[in-house]
Amino acid sequence: MTRPGMPQRIALYMPTLTPGGAERVMVNLARGFVERGHTVDFVLAKAEGVYLEDVPPQVRLVDLGSPSRLQTVRSLPRLAAYLRRERPDALLSAMNHANIVALAARRVAGVRTRVVVSIHNNISSEKARGANTRDRLLPWLCAHSYPAAQGVVAVSGGVADDFSEATGMARQGIEVVYNPVITPELAVQAAQPVDHPFFAPGQPPVLLGAGRLEFQKNFPSLIRAFAQVRRSRSARLVILGEGSEAARLSALAQELGVQDDVWMPGHVKNPFAYMAKSAVFVLSSRYEGLPTVLIEALAVGIAVVSTDCPHGPAEIMARTGSGILVPVEDDDALAHGILKALDEPARPAANLHEFGMDYPPERYLELLL
Repeated sequence: MTRPGMPQRIALYMPTLTPGGAERVMVNLARGFVERGHTVDFVLAKAEGVYLEDVPPQVRLVDLGSPSRLQTVRSLPRLAAYLRRERPDALLSAMNHANIVALAARRVAGVRTRVVVSIHNNISSEKARGANTRDRLLPWLCAHSYPAAQGVVAVSGGVADDFSEATGMARQGIEVVYNPVITPELAVQAAQPVDHPFFAPGQPPVLLGAGRLEFQKNFPSLIRAFAQVRRSRSARLVILGEGSEAARLSALAQELGVQDDVWMPGHVKNPFAYMAKSAVFVLSSRYEGLPTVLIEALAVGIAVVSTDCPHGPAEIMARTGSGILVPVEDDDALAHGILKALDEPARPAANLHEFGMDYPPERYLELLL
């Protein structure tokens, strides 16, 4: 055991830094750790992704150079070699596949590095959506590997409950730590201009969605709900993000006759500027862990509407006292929620410090060291 308060060497392990909530959270944690005087290595199965440029300069990037196919699993021997060579005091990993690899690598390396694993999504939904045997076996693999960790962290109470039920792991053995989402720079970034006609003065209100264009986020429901909203009033829809459903979403907007009022620019470097200039942020997901973008929208101060999906939105809204919840996969309810948010002023969010850059990094350090 290391001495509390002494600078230590901490490694963070992930597959890549491609767009995603867990990736952004790990970058923020790396920043929080170096600000507290620790030496930090960011170890990636493959050093790629848009968030690479956000890694603080004090953090050393370690590229394991894992092949693209089965990238995370095939990084195991290289991660073990890194642990054997560098012997960090602690290792933090995120996402279940990477967590299993991190624990296996520590065992192969034969080192005493403390390993803390973090769970960022609803494992039962991931299992249900699993396209292969590995994904369907995920709860079993987690149940048999996570007891070797020095700490297991879930990003929300709902995620912790779901993980316990799916794996049989004792709920009291899972720590809940909210994500460090709200950075000191957020307000400055939110004030930056957006150069697009939708955001020009005097234009109809903009509805904003953001996230990976994949099944989990259910953007088809958002587009259908937007088409309903358009029957009642003028509005525009902007969806930020990239993914396999981009063409399908464009075709749906065309089919519903709203294509001229829907803009999908892909991934943007500064989503906060778009949030600050939108009327309502909408989360249409089928499932989540702790949706980062929902917290960011509340911090920016706009109205939010979200599906009551497992897990995270209801917990966030209960903690902050702001937002509108609607049933999952209910286009009519989503449209009604959006109309309500457009007609009523947003209630200011409370307790946002729980999602800031102070408590979460401190709590992770207590578990790691």
